[in-house]
Amino acid sequence: MTNQQIGGSVDSKICVAGVDLNGLMQVLSKHLYSTPMVALRELVQNGHDSLVRRRIEQPNWQDQGRITVIGDRHNKQVRIIDTGAGLTEYEIHTFLATVGVGYTRTLRQQDDETGLIGMFGLGFLSAFVLAKQVTLITTSYQQPDKGWCYRSTNAEQYTVTAVEPRATIGTEIILELKDEFLFLSTQESLNHILGRYCILLHEPIYINEAKEPINPEPPPWRKRDSAVVVHPLQEMRKRLSFAARFEQNFEPICTFPVNPTEQSDAIGMLWVQDGATYGTSDNRNLSIFLRGMLLDDDARDLLPSWAGFIGGVIESSRLVPTASREDLQKDESYHAVQYALSEALINGLADVASKQPEIWRRILKRHNEALLGASLCDDRLFELLMSTIRIPSSQGDLTVQELRSNNAIHVMLGNNGGFEDTLFRALQMPVALGDRYAVVPFLRRFAASTGCKLIELGTEQGNQHLFSLAELAADEKQWLTAQLADGEAIVAARFSPAELPLVVVADREAELKKRLEEDEADKKISQAALRLARQFTAKITATETAKLYINLNNQAVIDLLKAFHTKNTNVEQAARLLKSLKVIMAGHDIHNHTLDLNRALVDFTQTIQTVLTHL
Repeated sequence: MTNQQIGGSVDSKICVAGVDLNGLMQVLSKHLYSTPMVALRELVQNGHDSLVRRRIEQPNWQDQGRITVIGDRHNKQVRIIDTGAGLTEYEIHTFLATVGVGYTRTLRQQDDETGLIGMFGLGFLSAFVLAKQVTLITTSYQQPDKGWCYRSTNAEQYTVTAVEPRATIGTEIILELKDEFLFLSTQESLNHILGRYCILLHEPIYINEAKEPINPEPPPWRKRDSAVVVHPLQEMRKRLSFAARFEQNFEPICTFPVNPTEQSDAIGMLWVQDGATYGTSDNRNLSIFLRGMLLDDDARDLLPSWAGFIGGVIESSRLVPTASREDLQKDESYHAVQYALSEALINGLADVASKQPEIWRRILKRHNEALLGASLCDDRLFELLMSTIRIPSSQGDLTVQELRSNNAIHVMLGNNGGFEDTLFRALQMPVALGDRYAVVPFLRRFAASTGCKLIELGTEQGNQHLFSLAELAADEKQWLTAQLADGEAIVAARFSPAELPLVVVADREAELKKRLEEDEADKKISQAALRLARQFTAKITATETAKLYINLNNQAVIDLLKAFHTKNTNVEQAARLLKSLKVIMAGHDIHNHTLDLNRALVDFTQTIQTVLTHL
């Protein structure tokens, strides 16, 4: 088209864009819907909206209304029948056979509180994903003496013919199933699919000849007859039973209500899963229903990221779906519901802690590690959990009060069971395992909020609390280095217990600095994270990754130094024995693979043999 034509000259021409329905069907079947079975949901939803429409437009209609889905394996059909408003011939052409136009949307634009579900005018088109031919027979409440039959094989060309009016007002859709979808004609498949998507619909839905609908009871949060009094225990069991329908992997322990707020219209419930998980596991499970129809059964991002042990089901009318109605637009309503769920969860946990101590203990037992991390995400959670959460330690899982000694808590930052394990076993004091999930940040926050001293072992500052530095003569230090060290720096100190002659202390900060400065770090760590880490380690001046603290309070060390000065002939054998003890107590090889445990055991044995031969 030329610029002159665009400008609107007499030669300009208005063109109408074409719609390739065959291409659109490819989008529907392969891209828009996660599974073609969603088409059944769309057709049942159309029946639901037809019932709602009839109640709106025909106020004197008092019948209950129903939707029936019939699987006919013999004839390779599925039929969806409703007793709703039906369609006139004009409405078939205007709404049913026009892509993207729906009568339901017109009604919703007039009043969004109708309870209607449809939005995009694509629901009926989805029938062609499943069927090689679609037939619709309908009679409108507006023309009860007329019937119409729509028939099409591709949604692009169709016929509409006059037929006898239906015995009851409403619509019947007949799907001539494609071969790959014949399994949908079985009652088992229909129960499974529609029982999942339609369990919260207000209108009753029957499968084949079933006497009970697949949605027989309203969910626990919907209003019931106020004259019926339900015992709290019975109500609790009913909620747990309802939650179990949506919780595929775990048994629900307890439930929390989700109530509407000024910002969020979400209503429903959350529950705690009865399944022990690691702190980093994510088993969040949230089902979202839009006006009673399942929209998304994996909406985990609406739950807090720390709530990996929480399931839930909610209803909302404000959440806006995408065209597939299997995902949500992350708009203002989305974030309002997200916040409301977080608040409902925190308040629910606090309520259980205060009113149901037995269940609270069960929650703590199942999800201690996950709650440890969760407590760092919200001040109220931290206050709720700080005294009851258990911290992994050298003596098992303990509360912070059980870890506390002289208003101090000790935590070892490494994971190799080095000097901290040896020292604190000798002191008979527990030490927290700082390499476990969320332990160090939790203890830091606890110390800051309570005034308790946190001693982080393996850091220069932390070690100062354990070791009181002392002096060695230059010749003593040189000799001890030659006799006892395997690359460690010798440090003279006085520390408890006095019975411990020496201990190898790993410098966790120097270890980290060395590890990050190695070329291999560039291959294993993202550059952004590596730059930040190296900014921290640049401030670390220590170069030795381990130090050997010599305890000048220990009588064996005192006697060894005396023997050195008196040139006792057995002093080197004594030093050899002490070095063997050093290696054995060090446990894991903590620096440069220089601690040879096998060599130490040989030296220890030979020294004992030498001593015995001189007795």
